[in-house]
Amino acid sequence: MKAITRRAGVIAILAVTVLMLGACTTLRTDYVKQPSKALPPATATPSGRYIRAQMNQHVEESGFRLLTLSNNALMSRVVLADHAEHSIDLQYYIFNNDATGRLMAQRLLAAADRGVRVRLLLDDINSASAVDMMDALDAHPNIEVRLFNPFHTRKPSFLSKTTQFMLDAHRLNRRMHNKSFIVDGNVAIIGGRNIGDAYFDAGNDTSFRDLDLIAIGPVVKQASHAFDEYWNCDAVYPVQAFKGKHASHYDLAQLRLDLRRDARTFAQTDYAQATLDELPNGPSGDRPGAWFWGPATLVADQPAKIDADKEEIGALRIGPQIGAMIDQAHQDVLLISPYFIPGVEGTRYLTGLTGRGVKVKALTNSLASTDEAAVHAGYSRYRRALLEGGVQLYELRPAAGVEQPATSKGTSSGVSLHAKAIVVDGKMVFVGSMNMDPRSRLLNTEMGIIIDCPALAVAVTNFFDAATQPDSAYHVTLSEPHGGRMQWQDSENGKLVTYHHDPKASMKRRMEVDVLRLMPIEGLL
Repeated sequence: MKAITRRAGVIAILAVTVLMLGACTTLRTDYVKQPSKALPPATATPSGRYIRAQMNQHVEESGFRLLTLSNNALMSRVVLADHAEHSIDLQYYIFNNDATGRLMAQRLLAAADRGVRVRLLLDDINSASAVDMMDALDAHPNIEVRLFNPFHTRKPSFLSKTTQFMLDAHRLNRRMHNKSFIVDGNVAIIGGRNIGDAYFDAGNDTSFRDLDLIAIGPVVKQASHAFDEYWNCDAVYPVQAFKGKHASHYDLAQLRLDLRRDARTFAQTDYAQATLDELPNGPSGDRPGAWFWGPATLVADQPAKIDADKEEIGALRIGPQIGAMIDQAHQDVLLISPYFIPGVEGTRYLTGLTGRGVKVKALTNSLASTDEAAVHAGYSRYRRALLEGGVQLYELRPAAGVEQPATSKGTSSGVSLHAKAIVVDGKMVFVGSMNMDPRSRLLNTEMGIIIDCPALAVAVTNFFDAATQPDSAYHVTLSEPHGGRMQWQDSENGKLVTYHHDPKASMKRRMEVDVLRLMPIEGLL
């Protein structure tokens, strides 16, 4: 009888919670949004004419520049926004309300003031800190902000957010992880970086080591098409779809003043001075020069992936296309993934490659450098099997191997891998947003570019080689090929050092991972 009473009490509480949430819901799911499409490429602008001249020399190929420097990645976005004359389309998982986020917002607002149409599409999971800024930007007649798969309340409290997750986990656990920045239909930045200080090494906390591509050519049109599919899909809502008071032109005017002040402050920082010193001729997005050329394909999960059953997902996701690229390997495969959980099938697949003579190397985060202990717990389950199967593993050290210009607050206190890339046989390259884990494969939406270009493959390989040097990463090996003790090796002051447990990680953190390994959560990681 007591068990029945308790069960009835839980049901009653849930029922009341559902009613309360329904009463405070502010998202108008019946809101009619106006569809829109990418504007035609701007060919009469200086940038348009330059890009058209380059493309005429490389018919049916796309051109690329690799953004490895964090400050170059930020400033390339800034100058592309400053040169925009017709349109800017942005799609991001995170757009933080911090120094670099506000700098980027200021440049978007300046572009809109010049008459440029700005469409900004963000995932809603991390939008809380920037929601008021985005609402004010949306008040500009040339800017529209939309949210992907939003919560039912505009600024949910922690309790409300948690409760909504509990009651609607199937939907809210599926997020838009895509990242693209498209200007005038002529040039795009695609890769792993979000918008925020950590992604440009501009803060004093964790700095992410990442990769982006600046792209011109036919692949940009493909990126614009992918953006339109998301912008107009059923899972996306304008910020105006939320009930209640929204920002007015007075709020926009105040934001304009605040952002202008913040941009001046940022320009006076040590970070900005270090950028000038490191990029004396301007960022890659601002100067003529060489491009990597080759046939390229923009791959993007379909937005419907978030609603599909597991059996239907295959036709909606990019995993099979990336798998087909790796299937072609005859010599070597380089994998770069901050979250690397191959699972049973993935482990069997990678060790199968080594079994037929393909050299497989993977770079991921160490326990000391990762920002997700649960992900490391999932990865560590397969580490020994990968090593015994011949896969070479490297784990990024927590504070080495990344450009760290001094800032007014000092240098970054830690480095974490965030780049996602694959190189096959020194020829085929993938750079994008997709991690090699269950979440990227089955839950989140992802995108990237597959390119046939040996020269670009060399550049990404150089990034991999630099990141896996003993002063930048731990080389994980076995003391004997089978059954040996797992060990980590790096270089300290020029001397080889060997560890027999996850280096530079506290006992508490190692114990946390041990506990997490026992939990059945791999499908959520």
